[in-house]
Amino acid sequence: MAYELNGKTIETDGNGYLTNLDEWNEELAKIIAVEEGVEDLTTRHWDVINYLRDEYINNAGNQPNMRNITKAMQSVWDEKKVDTKAIYVLFPMGPSKQAAKIGGLPESRRKGGY
Repeated sequence: MAYELNGKTIETDGNGYLTNLDEWNEELAKIIAVEEGVEDLTTRHWDVINYLRDEYINNAGNQPNMRNITKAMQSVWDEKKVDTKAIYVLFPMGPSKQAAKIGGLPESRRKGGY
C-alpha cells in the first residue's frame, strides 16, 4: 500500500504504516485519517497525534500505551478525568495504533500490559 500526495508516492509497510517518518506532514495525516475512517481531525485528535509523535521522536522511540495516553490527555485537556472511552471515540480502531498510523509513526511492537 502507498499514499499519493501532490504527485508523490509515499511508501508504507504491509499494514499501512509509513516506512519513512520524514515524509509525514499534516496534509498526509488527513489522507491517512480518511483511509482509517476518521473523517475530520479535531483539536483533540491532533493533541493525541502530536503527543505520540513527540514521545516517539523526542523520547528514544517511546510508544505510550493507552494508560499513558489517557493520563497525558487529562493534563493537555485540563480535565479532572479523561477515560479511555473519550480517546476511543476519537480513534475507534485502537488509539495507540490508529493515532500512530495517522501520525506517520511505525507500528507499535509493544506486547500489552503497562
